Amino acid sequence: MIARPCKNTCNFFGVVVYLIYLFYERKVTLKSNFLRGMRDGIPIALGYLSVSFGFGILSVQSGLSVLQASAISASNLTSAGQIAGVGVIAAGGTLLEMILVQLVINIRYSLMALSLSQKLDKSFTTPHRLLASYGITDEIFAVCSAQKGVIVPAYMYGMILISMAGWVLGTFLGASAGEVLPDEVSSAMGIVLYGMFLAIIIPPSRRKKSVLFVTVTAALLSVLFRYVLTMISGGFAVIICAIAAAGLGALLFPVTEEEEEAEE
Repeated sequence: MIARPCKNTCNFFGVVVYLIYLFYERKVTLKSNFLRGMRDGIPIALGYLSVSFGFGILSVQSGLSVLQASAISASNLTSAGQIAGVGVIAAGGTLLEMILVQLVINIRYSLMALSLSQKLDKSFTTPHRLLASYGITDEIFAVCSAQKGVIVPAYMYGMILISMAGWVLGTFLGASAGEVLPDEVSSAMGIVLYGMFLAIIIPPSRRKKSVLFVTVTAALLSVLFRYVLTMISGGFAVIICAIAAAGLGALLFPVTEEEEEAEE
């Protein structure tokens, strides 16, 4: 009669100990994945630190404060979109113009998210997906896509956190430097951003005629709007150049099934 309560008590404590063990194991796993994401994101953060320094200088030159520039980088983790957005702000553009510019420039992140969704772990619920979508950039997408196996939320959060910290810190330092450095020095350091874009477009342009055609077409159209069709604002000029160049490229250089299979 006494053994049964003792046995039940032992079973109860055994369950409690097992639950504690599972909780601790899960906590250790989450911490390990988070730290691994931060480790893999360090090269991204260092690259962002140098590039966003130029964005910070550009923002101050456009009339924004250090706090405003840093807030933009913290809330909008996209280099090209931020640069175009600051240009719209400096030109006194409309809210509609800003929305369309950001939509055209950043629509590629939606495609990256769709592709990355095939590698997400089952623990990636809708709230996790919405939160992680904030940090899907070209570099983070590339690193996550190269990972073997599925990706858990903790891993992406670690990578996004360290990358965002590098981007915001670089913006803050660049904006602060832009307020105290001479104009000649600030202008020279602002070229870092354009150097990044050249590093992105030159390698694929050398390999593919289609990319070279789209790049040259967009550049020529940009010059046309800058010096001839000056009645069109800079924001809408970016939209027209992007859509026109991409449309002509798709029309003249359609991707064949063989090329799709080769890329896969």
